[in-house]
Amino acid sequence: MTAVRRTRGPSRRVFALALPSALLAGGCAAPHRGTGRPGDPIVLTLLSHYASGALKDALQGPVDEWNAAHDRVKVRTKAVEFDDLLTTLMVRQAAGQGTDIIHPYCLWTGQLVRAGVLRPVPPGHAEEIRRGYGAAAVGAASAGGRVYGYPTEVQTYALYYNKRLLREAGVTGPPRTWRELEEAAHRTTRRDRYGNTLVQGFGLSVADDSTTVGQTLALLNVAGGTFVSADGRGTAIDSPAGRAVFDLEHRLVAAGASAPGVNVYKAFPSGQVAMVIGAGWWTADLKALMGRDYRDVGVAPLPVRAAHDAPATLSTGFLLGVDTASEHPREAWRFLRWLNTEKVRVTRAAREVTATRMSLLQVSVGSLTGRADDMRALLGGGGDANLRPFRDALAYAVPEPNVPGAQQAKSLLRKNIEALWTGQRSTDETLRAIRRQVDQEVARSW
Repeated sequence: MTAVRRTRGPSRRVFALALPSALLAGGCAAPHRGTGRPGDPIVLTLLSHYASGALKDALQGPVDEWNAAHDRVKVRTKAVEFDDLLTTLMVRQAAGQGTDIIHPYCLWTGQLVRAGVLRPVPPGHAEEIRRGYGAAAVGAASAGGRVYGYPTEVQTYALYYNKRLLREAGVTGPPRTWRELEEAAHRTTRRDRYGNTLVQGFGLSVADDSTTVGQTLALLNVAGGTFVSADGRGTAIDSPAGRAVFDLEHRLVAAGASAPGVNVYKAFPSGQVAMVIGAGWWTADLKALMGRDYRDVGVAPLPVRAAHDAPATLSTGFLLGVDTASEHPREAWRFLRWLNTEKVRVTRAAREVTATRMSLLQVSVGSLTGRADDMRALLGGGGDANLRPFRDALAYAVPEPNVPGAQQAKSLLRKNIEALWTGQRSTDETLRAIRRQVDQEVARSW
Protein backbone atom coordinates (compact mmCIF):
# COMPACT_ATOMS: atom_id res chain seq x y z
CA MET A 1 0.00 0.00 0.00
CA THR A 2 1.21 3.46 -0.71
CA ALA A 3 1.66 4.53 2.88
CA VAL A 4 4.13 1.79 3.78
CA ARG A 5 6.73 2.99 1.32
CA ARG A 6 6.18 6.70 1.95
CA THR A 7 7.31 6.45 5.54
CA ARG A 8 10.86 6.02 4.20
CA GLY A 9 10.99 9.58 2.90
CA PRO A 10 13.31 12.23 4.34
CA SER A 11 12.13 13.88 7.54
CA ARG A 12 11.02 17.49 7.12
CA ARG A 13 9.22 19.61 9.71
CA VAL A 14 6.47 21.89 8.40
CA PHE A 15 4.26 24.42 10.14
CA ALA A 16 6.69 24.23 13.09
CA LEU A 17 5.19 26.09 16.04
CA ALA A 18 6.77 25.68 19.48
CA LEU A 19 4.31 25.07 22.29
CA PRO A 20 4.75 26.33 25.84
CA SER A 21 5.42 23.52 28.30
CA ALA A 22 2.30 24.45 30.27
CA LEU A 23 0.14 23.86 27.19
CA LEU A 24 1.72 20.48 26.58
CA ALA A 25 1.04 19.46 30.15
CA GLY A 26 -2.52 20.71 30.19
CA GLY A 27 -3.74 20.00 26.67
CA CYS A 28 -2.46 18.03 23.71
CA ALA A 29 -0.31 15.64 25.72
CA ALA A 30 -3.00 14.81 28.25
CA PRO A 31 -3.66 11.05 28.47
CA HIS A 32 -7.40 11.55 29.04
CA ARG A 33 -10.39 13.35 27.53
CA GLY A 34 -10.98 15.78 30.39
CA THR A 35 -12.48 15.40 33.82
CA GLY A 36 -15.73 17.14 32.94
CA ARG A 37 -15.01 20.04 35.31
CA PRO A 38 -15.72 23.56 33.99
CA GLY A 39 -12.72 24.83 32.09
CA ASP A 40 -11.15 21.42 31.61
CA PRO A 41 -10.36 21.02 27.88
CA ILE A 42 -11.73 18.25 25.72
CA VAL A 43 -8.86 16.18 24.34
CA LEU A 44 -9.49 14.49 20.99
CA THR A 45 -7.25 11.60 19.96
CA LEU A 46 -6.29 11.27 16.28
CA LEU A 47 -5.12 7.78 15.30
CA SER A 48 -3.12 7.46 12.08
CA HIS A 49 -0.26 5.55 10.47
CA TYR A 50 1.95 8.67 10.35
CA ALA A 51 4.27 7.07 12.88
CA SER A 52 7.71 8.37 11.93
CA GLY A 53 9.78 10.70 9.81
CA ALA A 54 8.41 13.38 7.53
CA LEU A 55 4.80 12.23 7.79
CA LYS A 56 4.77 12.31 11.59
CA ASP A 57 6.32 15.77 11.67
CA ALA A 58 4.07 17.09 8.91
CA LEU A 59 0.91 16.07 10.77
CA GLN A 60 2.12 17.31 14.14
CA GLY A 61 2.72 20.80 12.73
CA PRO A 62 -0.93 21.79 12.16
CA VAL A 63 -2.01 19.88 15.28
CA ASP A 64 0.37 22.06 17.31
CA GLU A 65 -0.99 25.13 15.53
CA TRP A 66 -4.57 24.17 16.46
CA ASN A 67 -3.66 23.47 20.08
CA ALA A 68 -1.89 26.81 20.44
CA ALA A 69 -4.98 28.66 19.21
CA HIS A 70 -7.76 26.70 20.96
CA ASP A 71 -8.30 26.49 24.71
CA ARG A 72 -11.41 24.32 24.92
CA VAL A 73 -10.56 21.55 22.43
CA LYS A 74 -7.11 20.01 22.15
CA VAL A 75 -5.90 17.28 19.77
CA ARG A 76 -3.25 14.69 20.46
CA THR A 77 -1.87 12.30 17.88
CA LYS A 78 -1.39 8.57 18.25
CA ALA A 79 0.18 6.43 15.53
CA VAL A 80 0.76 2.82 14.60
CA GLU A 81 2.58 1.37 11.62
CA PHE A 82 0.42 1.03 8.52
CA ASP A 83 0.54 -2.77 8.60
CA ASP A 84 -1.12 -2.67 12.03
CA LEU A 85 -3.64 0.09 11.34
CA LEU A 86 -6.67 -1.89 10.15
CA THR A 87 -6.31 -4.49 12.89
CA THR A 88 -5.92 -1.73 15.48
CA LEU A 89 -9.07 0.01 14.28
CA MET A 90 -11.14 -3.17 14.33
CA VAL A 91 -9.80 -4.54 17.63
CA ARG A 92 -10.13 -1.24 19.51
CA GLN A 93 -13.71 -0.89 18.32
CA ALA A 94 -14.62 -4.44 19.35
CA ALA A 95 -13.08 -3.80 22.77
CA GLY A 96 -14.99 -0.55 23.25
CA GLN A 97 -11.77 1.48 23.03
CA GLY A 98 -12.40 3.47 19.88
CA THR A 99 -10.69 6.81 19.39
CA ASP A 100 -12.11 10.16 18.21
CA ILE A 101 -10.58 10.76 14.79
CA ILE A 102 -9.20 8.01 12.56
CA HIS A 103 -7.15 8.10 9.37
CA PRO A 104 -7.85 4.87 7.48
CA TYR A 105 -6.94 3.74 3.98
CA CYS A 106 -9.94 4.39 1.74
CA LEU A 107 -9.87 0.76 0.57
CA TRP A 108 -11.22 -0.16 4.01
CA THR A 109 -14.16 2.25 3.99
CA GLY A 110 -16.80 -0.36 3.25
CA GLN A 111 -15.40 -2.75 5.85
CA LEU A 112 -15.21 -0.06 8.54
CA VAL A 113 -18.74 1.12 7.79
CA ARG A 114 -20.03 -2.45 7.95
CA ALA A 115 -18.25 -2.91 11.30
CA GLY A 116 -19.77 0.28 12.72
CA VAL A 117 -16.46 2.11 13.09
CA LEU A 118 -17.00 5.19 10.88
CA ARG A 119 -19.65 7.87 11.37
CA PRO A 120 -21.25 9.36 8.27
CA VAL A 121 -20.12 12.90 7.57
CA PRO A 122 -22.71 15.49 8.72
CA PRO A 123 -24.68 17.02 5.81
CA GLY A 124 -22.94 20.41 5.84
CA HIS A 125 -19.49 18.82 5.82
CA ALA A 126 -20.54 16.33 3.13
CA GLU A 127 -21.58 19.18 0.84
CA GLU A 128 -18.21 20.88 1.39
CA ILE A 129 -16.42 17.65 0.49
CA ARG A 130 -18.45 17.05 -2.67
CA ARG A 131 -17.88 20.63 -3.76
CA GLY A 132 -14.19 20.90 -2.92
CA TYR A 133 -12.72 17.54 -3.96
CA GLY A 134 -12.45 15.61 -7.20
CA ALA A 135 -14.84 12.79 -7.99
CA ALA A 136 -12.27 10.04 -7.39
CA ALA A 137 -11.39 11.37 -3.92
CA VAL A 138 -15.05 11.73 -2.95
CA GLY A 139 -15.85 8.25 -4.25
CA ALA A 140 -12.98 6.71 -2.31
CA ALA A 141 -14.20 8.32 0.94
CA SER A 142 -17.78 7.15 0.36
CA ALA A 143 -19.75 3.94 0.77
CA GLY A 144 -23.33 3.28 -0.25
CA GLY A 145 -23.68 6.83 -1.54
CA ARG A 146 -22.72 8.42 1.81
CA VAL A 147 -19.49 10.29 2.53
CA TYR A 148 -17.54 9.09 5.58
CA GLY A 149 -14.62 11.47 5.84
CA TYR A 150 -12.43 14.21 4.44
CA PRO A 151 -10.10 12.85 1.73
CA THR A 152 -6.48 13.51 2.69
CA GLU A 153 -3.57 11.88 0.88
CA VAL A 154 -4.53 10.95 -2.69
CA GLN A 155 -2.20 8.97 -4.91
CA THR A 156 -2.61 8.67 -8.66
CA TYR A 157 -0.54 6.36 -10.88
CA ALA A 158 1.56 7.34 -13.88
CA LEU A 159 4.53 6.08 -15.90
CA TYR A 160 8.00 6.74 -14.49
CA TYR A 161 10.75 6.46 -17.09
CA ASN A 162 14.51 6.87 -17.28
CA LYS A 163 15.26 9.45 -19.97
CA ARG A 164 18.85 8.30 -20.39
CA LEU A 165 17.95 4.63 -20.90
CA LEU A 166 15.26 5.51 -23.43
CA ARG A 167 17.60 7.86 -25.28
CA GLU A 168 20.41 5.29 -25.44
CA ALA A 169 17.95 2.77 -26.91
CA GLY A 170 16.86 5.24 -29.60
CA VAL A 171 13.44 5.88 -28.03
CA THR A 172 12.62 9.56 -28.46
CA GLY A 173 10.11 9.91 -25.63
CA PRO A 174 7.77 8.09 -23.28
CA PRO A 175 5.32 5.69 -24.94
CA ARG A 176 1.79 6.92 -25.60
CA THR A 177 0.13 3.59 -26.47
CA TRP A 178 0.48 0.00 -25.33
CA ARG A 179 2.12 -0.90 -28.62
CA GLU A 180 4.73 1.80 -28.11
CA LEU A 181 5.16 0.62 -24.52
CA GLU A 182 5.99 -2.93 -25.63
CA GLU A 183 8.36 -1.69 -28.32
CA ALA A 184 10.17 0.61 -25.89
CA ALA A 185 10.34 -2.17 -23.27
CA HIS A 186 12.02 -4.54 -25.74
CA ARG A 187 14.43 -1.91 -27.03
CA THR A 188 15.58 -0.82 -23.58
CA THR A 189 16.02 -4.34 -22.17
CA ARG A 190 19.68 -5.29 -21.89
CA ARG A 191 21.36 -8.58 -20.98
CA ASP A 192 24.91 -9.67 -20.46
CA ARG A 193 26.53 -12.40 -22.57
CA TYR A 194 25.24 -15.05 -20.17
CA GLY A 195 21.63 -13.96 -20.59
CA ASN A 196 21.35 -12.22 -17.22
CA THR A 197 19.14 -9.12 -17.26
CA LEU A 198 21.07 -5.89 -16.77
CA VAL A 199 18.16 -3.56 -17.53
CA GLN A 200 14.51 -4.56 -17.70
CA GLY A 201 12.47 -2.47 -20.06
CA PHE A 202 9.26 -2.41 -18.03
CA GLY A 203 9.23 -3.06 -14.31
CA LEU A 204 6.65 -5.48 -13.00
CA SER A 205 7.27 -6.16 -9.34
CA VAL A 206 5.90 -8.44 -6.62
CA ALA A 207 7.16 -6.12 -3.88
CA ASP A 208 3.80 -5.61 -2.13
CA ASP A 209 0.04 -5.34 -2.69
CA SER A 210 0.14 -1.78 -3.91
CA THR A 211 2.95 -2.37 -6.37
CA THR A 212 1.67 -5.60 -7.89
CA VAL A 213 -2.04 -4.77 -7.80
CA GLY A 214 -1.65 -1.03 -8.36
CA GLN A 215 0.19 -1.52 -11.65
CA THR A 216 -2.40 -3.99 -12.90
CA LEU A 217 -5.49 -2.02 -11.84
CA ALA A 218 -4.07 1.15 -13.36
CA LEU A 219 -3.72 -0.65 -16.71
CA LEU A 220 -7.17 -2.20 -16.25
CA ASN A 221 -8.70 1.26 -15.87
CA VAL A 222 -6.85 2.40 -18.99
CA ALA A 223 -8.39 -0.51 -20.87
CA GLY A 224 -11.87 0.48 -19.70
CA GLY A 225 -12.31 -2.42 -17.29
CA THR A 226 -13.10 -2.65 -13.60
CA PHE A 227 -12.02 -4.99 -10.82
CA VAL A 228 -15.34 -5.11 -8.96
CA SER A 229 -18.81 -5.20 -10.52
CA ALA A 230 -21.10 -2.17 -10.37
CA ASP A 231 -23.19 -3.67 -7.54
CA GLY A 232 -20.05 -4.44 -5.52
CA ARG A 233 -20.90 -8.12 -5.10
CA GLY A 234 -18.35 -9.76 -7.39
CA THR A 235 -15.38 -9.27 -9.65
CA ALA A 236 -15.59 -7.88 -13.17
CA ILE A 237 -11.96 -8.45 -14.15
CA ASP A 238 -12.81 -11.57 -16.19
CA SER A 239 -13.57 -9.41 -19.22
CA PRO A 240 -11.96 -8.43 -22.54
CA ALA A 241 -10.23 -5.56 -20.73
CA GLY A 242 -8.90 -7.82 -17.99
CA ARG A 243 -7.72 -10.35 -20.54
CA ALA A 244 -5.92 -7.62 -22.50
CA VAL A 245 -4.05 -6.45 -19.40
CA PHE A 246 -2.97 -9.93 -18.36
CA ASP A 247 -1.93 -10.79 -21.92
CA LEU A 248 0.20 -7.64 -22.06
CA GLU A 249 1.91 -8.43 -18.77
CA HIS A 250 2.40 -12.07 -19.75
CA ARG A 251 4.04 -11.10 -23.04
CA LEU A 252 6.44 -8.71 -21.32
CA VAL A 253 7.50 -11.35 -18.79
CA ALA A 254 7.76 -14.15 -21.36
CA ALA A 255 9.95 -12.00 -23.61
CA GLY A 256 12.26 -11.08 -20.73
CA ALA A 257 11.36 -7.38 -20.87
CA SER A 258 9.98 -7.64 -17.32
CA ALA A 259 11.48 -9.52 -14.38
CA PRO A 260 8.91 -9.60 -11.54
CA GLY A 261 11.41 -10.93 -9.02
CA VAL A 262 13.40 -7.70 -9.17
CA ASN A 263 12.51 -5.06 -6.56
CA VAL A 264 11.75 -1.98 -8.65
CA TYR A 265 12.13 0.29 -5.62
CA LYS A 266 15.84 -0.54 -5.70
CA ALA A 267 16.34 -1.26 -9.41
CA PHE A 268 14.76 1.87 -10.92
CA PRO A 269 16.84 4.38 -8.91
CA SER A 270 20.01 2.48 -9.86
CA GLY A 271 19.23 2.61 -13.57
CA GLN A 272 18.27 -1.05 -13.96
CA VAL A 273 14.65 -0.41 -15.03
CA ALA A 274 13.70 1.80 -17.95
CA MET A 275 9.96 2.25 -17.23
CA VAL A 276 7.60 1.41 -14.39
CA ILE A 277 4.10 2.34 -13.28
CA GLY A 278 4.04 3.93 -9.85
CA ALA A 279 2.23 6.36 -7.56
CA GLY A 280 3.14 9.99 -7.03
CA TRP A 281 4.55 9.56 -3.52
CA TRP A 282 7.65 7.96 -5.08
CA THR A 283 8.95 11.23 -6.54
CA ALA A 284 10.15 12.49 -3.16
CA ASP A 285 11.93 9.21 -2.40
CA LEU A 286 13.57 9.10 -5.83
CA LYS A 287 14.82 12.64 -5.50
CA ALA A 288 16.41 11.82 -2.15
CA LEU A 289 17.89 8.51 -3.31
CA MET A 290 19.21 9.51 -6.72
CA GLY A 291 20.75 12.91 -6.13
CA ARG A 292 21.98 14.38 -9.43
CA ASP A 293 20.78 11.29 -11.31
CA TYR A 294 17.18 12.32 -10.55
CA ARG A 295 17.44 14.58 -13.61
CA ASP A 296 17.14 11.39 -15.69
CA VAL A 297 13.67 10.68 -14.25
CA GLY A 298 10.59 11.65 -16.22
CA VAL A 299 6.90 11.05 -15.57
CA ALA A 300 4.18 10.73 -18.20
CA PRO A 301 0.51 9.73 -18.26
CA LEU A 302 -0.11 6.00 -18.59
CA PRO A 303 -0.03 4.83 -22.21
CA VAL A 304 -3.52 4.23 -23.58
CA ARG A 305 -4.52 0.98 -25.22
CA ALA A 306 -4.98 2.57 -28.64
CA ALA A 307 -4.39 6.04 -30.06
CA HIS A 308 -7.17 8.54 -29.28
CA ASP A 309 -8.45 6.52 -26.29
CA ALA A 310 -9.38 8.65 -23.28
CA PRO A 311 -6.80 8.69 -20.47
CA ALA A 312 -7.42 6.77 -17.26
CA THR A 313 -5.49 5.56 -14.25
CA LEU A 314 -5.87 4.35 -10.67
CA SER A 315 -6.13 6.47 -7.54
CA THR A 316 -5.72 5.38 -3.94
CA GLY A 317 -6.11 7.45 -0.82
CA PHE A 318 -6.86 8.00 2.84
CA LEU A 319 -9.61 9.78 4.70
CA LEU A 320 -9.96 11.48 8.07
CA GLY A 321 -13.21 10.49 9.73
CA VAL A 322 -14.82 10.35 13.14
CA ASP A 323 -15.11 7.13 15.11
CA THR A 324 -18.59 6.12 16.22
CA ALA A 325 -17.11 5.67 19.71
CA SER A 326 -16.15 9.35 19.99
CA GLU A 327 -17.89 11.22 22.79
CA HIS A 328 -17.20 14.54 21.06
CA PRO A 329 -18.14 14.18 17.38
CA ARG A 330 -19.10 17.84 16.93
CA GLU A 331 -15.68 19.02 18.11
CA ALA A 332 -13.95 16.37 15.99
CA TRP A 333 -15.72 17.49 12.82
CA ARG A 334 -14.91 21.10 13.66
CA PHE A 335 -11.19 20.28 13.81
CA LEU A 336 -11.36 18.30 10.56
CA ARG A 337 -13.08 21.18 8.78
CA TRP A 338 -10.34 23.56 10.00
CA LEU A 339 -7.60 21.17 8.83
CA ASN A 340 -9.09 20.22 5.47
CA THR A 341 -11.13 23.19 4.19
CA GLU A 342 -9.89 26.40 5.81
CA LYS A 343 -7.40 28.15 3.51
CA VAL A 344 -4.16 29.76 4.64
CA ARG A 345 -1.79 31.97 2.68
CA VAL A 346 1.80 30.86 2.13
CA THR A 347 4.73 31.82 -0.08
CA ARG A 348 5.82 29.09 -2.46
CA ALA A 349 8.38 29.47 -5.25
CA ALA A 350 8.35 33.26 -4.71
CA ARG A 351 4.55 33.34 -5.14
CA GLU A 352 1.83 33.87 -2.59
CA VAL A 353 -0.76 31.10 -2.79
CA THR A 354 -3.67 29.93 -0.65
CA ALA A 355 -4.38 26.31 0.16
CA THR A 356 -5.70 24.14 2.97
CA ARG A 357 -3.42 22.94 5.73
CA MET A 358 -3.88 19.34 4.59
CA SER A 359 -2.84 20.17 1.03
CA LEU A 360 0.23 21.99 2.31
CA LEU A 361 1.01 19.01 4.53
CA GLN A 362 0.83 16.54 1.65
CA VAL A 363 2.82 18.64 -0.82
CA SER A 364 5.55 19.10 1.80
CA VAL A 365 6.17 15.32 1.68
CA GLY A 366 5.83 14.96 -2.09
CA SER A 367 2.18 13.91 -2.16
CA LEU A 368 -1.19 15.30 -3.30
CA THR A 369 -4.68 15.80 -2.03
CA GLY A 370 -7.92 15.49 -3.96
CA ARG A 371 -8.38 19.29 -3.98
CA ALA A 372 -7.49 20.14 -7.57
CA ASP A 373 -7.57 23.90 -6.89
CA ASP A 374 -4.98 23.54 -4.13
CA MET A 375 -2.80 21.33 -6.30
CA ARG A 376 -2.87 23.78 -9.20
CA ALA A 377 -1.93 26.62 -6.85
CA LEU A 378 0.85 24.74 -5.08
CA LEU A 379 2.39 22.96 -8.08
CA GLY A 380 1.56 25.29 -10.94
CA GLY A 381 4.35 27.81 -10.59
CA GLY A 382 7.41 25.74 -9.81
CA GLY A 383 8.50 22.76 -7.81
CA ASP A 384 9.02 19.29 -9.20
CA ALA A 385 7.60 19.03 -12.72
CA ASN A 386 7.33 15.27 -12.23
CA LEU A 387 4.42 15.81 -9.85
CA ARG A 388 2.27 17.54 -12.47
CA PRO A 389 1.17 14.37 -14.35
CA PHE A 390 -0.09 13.02 -11.03
CA ARG A 391 -1.94 16.27 -10.37
CA ASP A 392 -3.48 16.23 -13.85
CA ALA A 393 -4.59 12.62 -13.33
CA LEU A 394 -6.87 13.75 -10.49
CA ALA A 395 -9.34 14.72 -13.22
CA TYR A 396 -9.65 11.21 -14.71
CA ALA A 397 -8.40 8.73 -12.11
CA VAL A 398 -10.63 5.86 -10.96
CA PRO A 399 -10.61 5.04 -7.21
CA GLU A 400 -9.96 1.59 -5.84
CA PRO A 401 -13.20 -0.26 -5.14
CA ASN A 402 -13.83 -0.14 -1.39
CA VAL A 403 -16.59 -2.72 -0.87
CA PRO A 404 -16.62 -4.54 2.50
CA GLY A 405 -14.31 -7.34 1.32
CA ALA A 406 -11.94 -5.10 -0.64
CA GLN A 407 -8.76 -5.69 1.36
CA GLN A 408 -8.99 -9.47 1.13
CA ALA A 409 -10.01 -9.25 -2.53
CA LYS A 410 -6.91 -7.17 -3.21
CA SER A 411 -4.70 -9.74 -1.50
CA LEU A 412 -6.27 -12.54 -3.56
CA LEU A 413 -5.78 -10.55 -6.75
CA ARG A 414 -2.11 -10.08 -5.92
CA LYS A 415 -1.63 -13.81 -5.34
CA ASN A 416 -3.12 -14.64 -8.73
CA ILE A 417 -1.21 -11.94 -10.59
CA GLU A 418 2.01 -13.34 -9.19
CA ALA A 419 1.00 -16.83 -10.36
CA LEU A 420 0.54 -15.43 -13.88
CA TRP A 421 3.84 -13.56 -13.86
CA THR A 422 5.80 -16.57 -12.63
CA GLY A 423 4.30 -18.89 -15.26
CA GLN A 424 2.27 -21.00 -12.84
CA ARG A 425 -1.00 -20.13 -14.61
CA SER A 426 -2.14 -19.01 -18.03
CA THR A 427 -4.27 -15.92 -18.57
CA ASP A 428 -7.44 -18.03 -18.77
CA GLU A 429 -6.59 -19.95 -15.61
CA THR A 430 -5.75 -16.73 -13.77
CA LEU A 431 -9.00 -15.03 -14.71
CA ARG A 432 -11.05 -18.06 -13.67
CA ALA A 433 -9.23 -18.32 -10.33
CA ILE A 434 -9.73 -14.64 -9.58
CA ARG A 435 -13.42 -14.81 -10.42
CA ARG A 436 -13.95 -17.83 -8.19
CA GLN A 437 -11.90 -16.63 -5.21
CA VAL A 438 -12.82 -12.94 -5.23
CA ASP A 439 -16.51 -13.55 -5.83
CA GLN A 440 -16.57 -15.88 -2.83
CA GLU A 441 -14.78 -13.35 -0.61
CA VAL A 442 -16.84 -10.34 -1.63
CA ALA A 443 -20.13 -12.27 -1.32
CA ARG A 444 -19.13 -13.36 2.21
CA SER A 445 -18.51 -9.75 3.25
CA TRP A 446 -22.08 -8.79 2.41
